[in-house]
Amino acid sequence: MIQKYRQQFNEEFSKEKYQLTQDKIRDNAGIEAGFRLSESPIFLSKDFKNKLDDACETIVAQIKKIPEEVFAKAIPENCKVPNDNAKPHFLAIDFGICKNEAGEIVPQLIELQAFPTLYAFQEEYEGVISEVYPFLQDLRNSMPKPQYIQFLKDVIVGEENPENVILLEIYPEKQKTAVDFALTEKYLGIKTVCLTKVKKQGKKLFYENEGKLIPIHRIYNRVIFDEIDNIPDLVTEFDFREDVEVKWITHPNWFFKISKYILPLLEHDSVPKSYFVPDFPATEDLKNFVLKPLFSFAGSGVNLDPTQETIDAIEDKENFILQRKVHYEPLFLDTNGEYSKAEIRMLFLWKEEDATPTLMDNLVRMTKVAMVNVDFNKKDAIWIGSSIGFFEK
Repeated sequence: MIQKYRQQFNEEFSKEKYQLTQDKIRDNAGIEAGFRLSESPIFLSKDFKNKLDDACETIVAQIKKIPEEVFAKAIPENCKVPNDNAKPHFLAIDFGICKNEAGEIVPQLIELQAFPTLYAFQEEYEGVISEVYPFLQDLRNSMPKPQYIQFLKDVIVGEENPENVILLEIYPEKQKTAVDFALTEKYLGIKTVCLTKVKKQGKKLFYENEGKLIPIHRIYNRVIFDEIDNIPDLVTEFDFREDVEVKWITHPNWFFKISKYILPLLEHDSVPKSYFVPDFPATEDLKNFVLKPLFSFAGSGVNLDPTQETIDAIEDKENFILQRKVHYEPLFLDTNGEYSKAEIRMLFLWKEEDATPTLMDNLVRMTKVAMVNVDFNKKDAIWIGSSIGFFEK
């Protein structure tokens, strides 16, 4: 969208620089990224950034006004975890980059989540790609790296000894996001621990390190709780629903509370109208809507063209929403003369003492197919995958 930056990047781009970017990330993290990196960042205007900021500020203000009893209804009975936090530590807000009827490029909310994403990886990626393409250094979004890491440490580690803080995941070495876990360990000095390795004694939790049991005081949770029951032969000593003496960063209940569940409650020019399926009005046309399960992750279960037969076949209709379709605009020119579409995730951290969350960075997903998700990029093309957005100064 910023022609001079796009032209400069495309002129400087080479396959060798793309490989160098991946090599540097691998060397810095100790492992390769388990997902496809796009060859290119995207470049966005000040006007678009202002629209993003306005949308995010409005959404946060509306979230803060949602009564706790409304949030409580979002949590399935079998997924309720004790000792909830007053607010989430993480907030990620996803916008499609679209064109409206007036021909303006605008953000359109796709979904939002109070669940951690690639905070460490995006900071590392921004630094690496700015090193490979030095002109990007003047466009960097995030705070200086030492300040960024300290902010991340304040939220995740707090006043604890890093030894007593863990990143919790199920079979972390098998996750596509393992590169982010490795960088989080490097930045914060904490260990990544598999849920199957957590030990429980009374109400206290432990993990083993070099033959010693180490008490766990804080959990940087990367486990999607409602997926646990779908993992065959999973054996654990610790059940999330138990009352244990740990601090959750962030509490698992927030995964449900801030999710597609609250989309029908939000209002803004950048928020497409959404309805719970049982509330879908007869005045709306189904062909203009996308069907989404409330708590799916990474685009799972999304139906881009639902029919009435599809709707009628759903048994738990209260667990689905219909969201007005938005149309991603092909804006991002590659070196083959083709255009990619993209969505941008705004990454916030929310300190407990702060009234509002702090924008840390962004994460971009680029595609040339209908589903803007890294997993759905099957086409043999360039300018697809995970990336970052830089804004006009």
